Amino acid sequence: MSLLVDVHSHLDHPLLADKIDEIIQRAKNAGLRHIITNGINPETNRKCLELSKKYEIVKCAMGLYPRDALKKEIESGDYPLKNADFDVDEEISFIRKNKNNIIAISEVGLDFVNGESKGQIEDFWKMVNLAEELRKPIVVHSRNAEHKCIEILESSKLKKIVMHCFSGRKSLVNRIIDNNWALTVPTIVVRSQQFQDIARNAPITQLFCETDSPYLGPYKGQWNEPAYVTESYSKIAGIKQMEINEVINSIYMNWQNVFE
Repeated sequence: MSLLVDVHSHLDHPLLADKIDEIIQRAKNAGLRHIITNGINPETNRKCLELSKKYEIVKCAMGLYPRDALKKEIESGDYPLKNADFDVDEEISFIRKNKNNIIAISEVGLDFVNGESKGQIEDFWKMVNLAEELRKPIVVHSRNAEHKCIEILESSKLKKIVMHCFSGRKSLVNRIIDNNWALTVPTIVVRSQQFQDIARNAPITQLFCETDSPYLGPYKGQWNEPAYVTESYSKIAGIKQMEINEVINSIYMNWQNVFE
């Protein structure tokens, strides 16, 4: 039985939702054992929970994406959701009540694409504290805010930290490695020098593979899905000059150390 894992996807996304049965079947056929689907607000947290109850292969992570960045994405139509406004503390209570149904606190973090945001920093601290309280791994988004994210995480007691699609400079990648946190290699690694460098420089003991479905697909003009995570594994094997089965087994051990 194969041991592939996709540690970051958005299976609730409307682009995938209407063909989810086929997507799950293709993932199983490709050899996936676990797929984490990540919530980003109250609406998606609940959808991810439903998906994890319906499909054994799917694990639910709940989080709160930076609210002002999410609002802009909703308004632009990039992520068609009903409502960007919600009470953070109420949603934290919901996540707390579902602590036995979730595998991680995710997707959370900072997104300063429109400038630094005090509100985002306050929300991120709340999610860091929640991960500490619930003793769950945390999966972190850090667009244009890589340095600040790392500072906050270094100030926490958290040890099980996964930096999702990290695009910061090499000195920050090295800092993450020195902190013994994990980095993900998304399927876009097939054409991204940034992620090829991460795959080369980070020890195999600190790497995970992800799709970020339906985003960051390996095939141009095609939406991403968990079955394509095989592209990340193959690329890592090539870069590190390892046997593919050695890569699969190593990353599955990382899964056991962080998520089980």
